Amino acid sequence: MTTCACGNCQFYDNHSKAAAKHHKEKNAGLCRFNPPLPQSENGAHGVWPVVASKDWCGHFAATVERFMSAAA
Repeated sequence: MTTCACGNCQFYDNHSKAAAKHHKEKNAGLCRFNPPLPQSENGAHGVWPVVASKDWCGHFAATVERFMSAAA
């Protein structure tokens, strides 16, 4: 069975270089479910939410590959 964790979600982007700037977790990535969040600094670009691969939320959706391997 697929674990409902961010690292197994179709919206998880294992973009560790970008995520590392904003998260101390080694296995961090970007959540692409919602749009980038605005930053409080003037002129700052929006940032995708940074999550740990072991985090989870109610928007979890397994990738097709992970879903098929869990069903086998």
